[in-house]
Amino acid sequence: MSKRYRITRSFQEPAEAQEITLEECKKYFAAKPDFVYKSVYTVKGPGATMSIDGDFFMWSHGGLEIPFRHYMGDLYVAVTNEAVVPKMVEIASELRADLTEG
Repeated sequence: MSKRYRITRSFQEPAEAQEITLEECKKYFAAKPDFVYKSVYTVKGPGATMSIDGDFFMWSHGGLEIPFRHYMGDLYVAVTNEAVVPKMVEIASELRADLTEG
């Protein structure tokens, strides 16, 4: 089972003024050649397909697409591959945000 992490500014003062906006994410990830924005994330499993509406920044790495989801002023990512760890640390640092489990 993978752990989910949150990239957030909610621990910073004042928290209300520090949310990570969707517009900020779109601008940030547009400058990253290995990321693509999608408004629907489709998960395909054995015998079933599920689509989730939202704001996803899909990271292409080693033939995989790993979603970073913007939701209510934060970014969420599940560590399904060890390569995600340094990438999420890099993103948190560049967005001047904190990284927390959950």
